[in-house]
Amino acid sequence: MTAALLGLLVGFLIGAGCRFFDIPSPAPPRLIGAFLLVAMTLGFVVADRLL
Repeated sequence: MTAALLGLLVGFLIGAGCRFFDIPSPAPPRLIGAFLLVAMTLGFVVADRLL
């Protein structure tokens, strides 16, 4: 639980820093790219739990 909250906090800080300094965001520019990242993460987590 703590790791998830820390991950969200770091993500928001990186996003805010990119917006503040006008740096392109390291996130995928399209929604399908974000879905691909979520799918890869879920696949990694599920495979880790099963194996």
